[in-house]
Amino acid sequence: MKEHATRLALIQLLADGSFHSGEKLGQALGISRAAIAKQIKVIQGWGLDIFRVQGKGYCLASPIELLNKESILTKSDCAHLELIPVIDSTNQYLLDRVGQLPSGSVCLAEYQEAGRGRRGRQWLSPFGSNLYLSIYWRLDAGMAAAMGLSLVVGVAIAETLQQLGAPDVRVKWPNDIYYKDQKLAGILVEMTGQAGDAAHLVIGMGLNVSMPIKEQAEITQAWTNLAQACDNLPSRNQLAAQLIAHLTQTLIDYEQQGLTGFVERWNKIDNFLNRPVKLLIGERTIEGIARGIDVQGALLLETDEGVTPYIGGEISLRGC
Repeated sequence: MKEHATRLALIQLLADGSFHSGEKLGQALGISRAAIAKQIKVIQGWGLDIFRVQGKGYCLASPIELLNKESILTKSDCAHLELIPVIDSTNQYLLDRVGQLPSGSVCLAEYQEAGRGRRGRQWLSPFGSNLYLSIYWRLDAGMAAAMGLSLVVGVAIAETLQQLGAPDVRVKWPNDIYYKDQKLAGILVEMTGQAGDAAHLVIGMGLNVSMPIKEQAEITQAWTNLAQACDNLPSRNQLAAQLIAHLTQTLIDYEQQGLTGFVERWNKIDNFLNRPVKLLIGERTIEGIARGIDVQGALLLETDEGVTPYIGGEISLRGC
């Protein structure tokens, strides 16, 4: 954190979206104008869209709302919250501290240097644009009881976003949030533990809130921002607080009910329900009609041979 202190202070000054001269920025931070220029280049590499106009200074393309720990804690009643502006990965931070933090602990970041998605894919994480959140949960029932957890988390996230003014947000089996057939958020559940002991779960979420245009070229699939799904986009602090609160309650419910209590909730907001899809399992492709999930979290796929449950794989709309 110390090596980023000056950069974070610089971002704080620029967050209002107004012009700030290099001279005044340097005076505020106790560094030279040349040093300001160097720091600007670094934070531009974090995904911030900053431009310079001769005689006026530096300006963000649009104002940004920085995350505020106290505000989020007040609204979420979180067990333990770490807000680390620049981090390698929020999931990795919690995985490295399993057993040291209370169940329900949350890690938030403004920027991930090594954000990751499912199957080791990179998750683009520009500074201050989206929401990068991970929660640690101790599941005393053990690792076998964690089957289908990504589905439960998906339901919690989608329901929260619907309550916040995005009624058309849906879930995609097994671990994505969609809006109008485009990816809005991804979920990554990582687990440690031993047979016969409690499962230590780290549940990560990356939510596109207002992804900068300059990042679009690096995304290889259809995606969207929450800004497109909401008539009135909630603040990132409100968004974080309500997601934490709903996720925490959902995980408590899951411990008591298992996946059975979530099947109907999932099927109600399933983006692919009753639509023709392709299921990809390794090199194998199966085409059919998606019929929701069962109590084990399996995808129910109807083909000419009937309805068959599938645990693994990824789905896409047929023809996509």
